[in-house]
Amino acid sequence: MKRLISLCAMFAMFALMYAQNIRNFTPGQIWKDTKGVHINAHGGGMLLHKNTYYWFGEHKVEGGIGNTAQVGVHCYSSKDLYNWVDEGIALQVSDDSISDIQRGCILERPKVIYNSRTKKFVMWFHLELKGKGYTSARAGIAVADKVTGPYTFVCSTRATPGSYPVNVKELSTDTKKLFVRDLNGGQMVRDQQLFVDDDGKAYHIFASEDNSTLHIAELTDTYLGYTGKYVRVFENRYMEAPAIFKKDGLYYFVGSGCTGWAPNAARSAAAPSIWGPWVELGNPCVGEGADKTFQSQSTYILPVQGMKNAFIYMGDRWTPSNPIDGRYVWLPIQFEENKFEIEWQDEWNLDFFRR
Repeated sequence: MKRLISLCAMFAMFALMYAQNIRNFTPGQIWKDTKGVHINAHGGGMLLHKNTYYWFGEHKVEGGIGNTAQVGVHCYSSKDLYNWVDEGIALQVSDDSISDIQRGCILERPKVIYNSRTKKFVMWFHLELKGKGYTSARAGIAVADKVTGPYTFVCSTRATPGSYPVNVKELSTDTKKLFVRDLNGGQMVRDQQLFVDDDGKAYHIFASEDNSTLHIAELTDTYLGYTGKYVRVFENRYMEAPAIFKKDGLYYFVGSGCTGWAPNAARSAAAPSIWGPWVELGNPCVGEGADKTFQSQSTYILPVQGMKNAFIYMGDRWTPSNPIDGRYVWLPIQFEENKFEIEWQDEWNLDFFRR
């Protein structure tokens, strides 16, 4: 019996060592944390703070109920991007029936940024109130003093109430039906993203107007609200899953079409300013599987610390029948003049960017 226990302990130790020494990305495969558990951070975003990466994402549970928020936002940390330490639940849903983040709400695509002025970590996410389906279309905001949390829910809101976009002088009849309808109460917020520019200004990028048009809105200095300045982009193009990054003074966009949980061809664009004009560049994916973005949907573009022109496409493979089994697709981005490409790799590592 003692020998059996000893052998079991030895195998457990080897399994732990293996889990803690991943040295490659294997897109679409089970990705375990340092405890050997499949990483549970879907629709996620990344924050680099003090030379450590923090991955925030939706914590899923088994079965159809997992498409609603039963736990909250999960956080993991890593020094090398391969091996991830479970830091626990950064934002817990509430059991208070009057809370906007009541257990059973829909809480999607959490993103966290750090405010160097206030020394606060600020989380934004797409929020649908419990029992309302996708009709609420709100942004949720939470703050913390520590990067891993716990985060305190501040409020939920529609976007830029009472404000007109700076890039629109006249609105088409179709646009008026949606935009003017929500003018006073605030514009709809669905799939969303945060971006902090080199000057510390932060922006909220989100699908709005029944998903028909994206908005890019400037945040206040505290990152807790809107200044009222924003633009409408990709009008009537029905894009979601937005991600923005910056390289050599140009702003780049990745997103998807609107086909529910099913994958579709990715879309890309570039602009000389966050405010535009944004010019579409087509599907950035190339090779076999490009027409369905390699069975994934964009969630974030990750700049790799200390490496020039090194950016990673982060995507999700959604499994709505059993959300906890969702997989992650991370792929290297390659640049050709002012365009970029994403090509499938069965297995790769950061040496890819040293070629």
